[in-house]
Amino acid sequence: MRAQSDMRFADYLLRVGNETEEVNKEGLIGLPSDICVSCKGNETDLERLIDTVFPNLNNNLTDPNYITCRAILSTRNEFVDQINMKMIERFRGDVMTNHSFDRAEDDPHNYYPLEFLNSLTPNGLPPHVLKLKINCPIMLLRNIDLANGLCNGTRLVVRQFGKNAIDAEIVVGQHAGKGVFLPRIPLCPSDDEMFPFRFKRKQFPVRLSFALTINKAQGQTIPNAGVYLPEPVFSHGQLYVALSRATSRTNIKILSMPVEDKKQKKKSKRTSVKDNEKKGKELSKQTTTYTKNIVYREVLSD
Repeated sequence: MRAQSDMRFADYLLRVGNETEEVNKEGLIGLPSDICVSCKGNETDLERLIDTVFPNLNNNLTDPNYITCRAILSTRNEFVDQINMKMIERFRGDVMTNHSFDRAEDDPHNYYPLEFLNSLTPNGLPPHVLKLKINCPIMLLRNIDLANGLCNGTRLVVRQFGKNAIDAEIVVGQHAGKGVFLPRIPLCPSDDEMFPFRFKRKQFPVRLSFALTINKAQGQTIPNAGVYLPEPVFSHGQLYVALSRATSRTNIKILSMPVEDKKQKKKSKRTSVKDNEKKGKELSKQTTTYTKNIVYREVLSD
C-alpha cells in the first residue's frame, strides 16, 4: 500500500508477508543487497546505520519534517533504548533529565526497594530516567485527549520545558502544528500480572522516538526508515511490518546481524578477539544478508 511508487519493492514485501520469498537451506530469506548496511561485527555497525537514517543531524535540528519522517525500528525495547540514548547524546542542546517517582502499591513490608523499582521499564511505560532536549522527537504512550489528537502513538517534538509539564507540538497527522502541554501523571503497566505487586510510576507519558519497536510502529508510515536486527525477529509478521513502513527500497536501510545456529554460537564463545575480527571482515565481504522471517500460515488463511 505504501510502496505503490516502487512496485518491485511492493512485490517483495508481499512475498515476505505471505512467506513465498525464496529461502536458503537454513530456511532464511535473503534481504536485497541495496537496502542493507554492511555488517563488520563491531560497534561501528550501529553508528553507520544511524548516520544513514539521520544524515546531517545537527544541521536539521529545528526542522520538524526532518525529525519526524525518520526512525529506526528494532525488535526489543532494550535495543530501542540503546539507539535513543546514542541519538540524544548526538543531539545538540542542554539535556533535561526527568526522574520518575516509583512505588509498589501493595507492598506494606517494603519487600521491593526503590532501586529495584527504578530499574524496571515495563512495556508501555516511560523509563525511570527520561532524558530530553529541545526539538527532540517524542512519542505519547497514553490516550490523553483523543479529540485533540493526543492518543497512544502520537509523535510530537519538544518545544519547551515547564516545571511540571512539557510544552510539545504535534507534528504528524491532522492535528499537526497544535501545541500541547503534557503533565507528569501516574502510570501502571497494561498487564496487571506482569509483577507480583501493583507497580505505579509517575512520569511524563512519553518516550524518545528516534527509535521505535517494530510492534509500536504498526500503522505508521516512516518515509526514511532504518531497521536494526541484532537478533532475528521472533513473532509473526514482524519482518514484514518493519520493511513495509517505508515507501520504497531507496529510503529504507537494514542492519541485520548474521543468524547463527546453536553449534556455531557455542564455538563463537570460545573464539579469541582476533578470530572475531577475522569473522567481521568475512561478514563484510558477504554479498547477501540472510535473516529469519516468521509467518504462521494459519493466521493468513480464512
